[in-house]
Amino acid sequence: MGRIEDKLNEIEEFIEELYEIFPDNLKAYLKSKEKKAACERYFEKIIEAVTDVVFYVIKLKNLTIPQDEESAFDILETNEVISKELCKNLKKAKGIRNIIIHQYGIIDDKLVFNSISEELKKDVKEFIKIIRQQIKSKK
Repeated sequence: MGRIEDKLNEIEEFIEELYEIFPDNLKAYLKSKEKKAACERYFEKIIEAVTDVVFYVIKLKNLTIPQDEESAFDILETNEVISKELCKNLKKAKGIRNIIIHQYGIIDDKLVFNSISEELKKDVKEFIKIIRQQIKSKK
């Protein structure tokens, strides 16, 4: 459980660092290649760490081993660890992360900006809260 808590703390640090540099508007985001690249990198790191936690929780709870990373979120939803909406949102963020990291096609800067400005922080904080509750109930 220490590994999970360490990873949750790491996610919180990444979130804090991301929002310290995140521009106030899309125009500023698009104008600064350095900030855009840094924000994309933080997005990648946050979602990768969230995915790591998902696998740690699956192992901790002895749940079905997923076929792939995306189905890992479904396993948590099926076992009522996370809500259907949070599962959908985290899978969407994972998809955006995959586009950024693997550069499938053209990165939609507006989509990334909107995801960071409107959804990422809320969804990840909800995820962290739920996982911490799960850890406490496991003790």
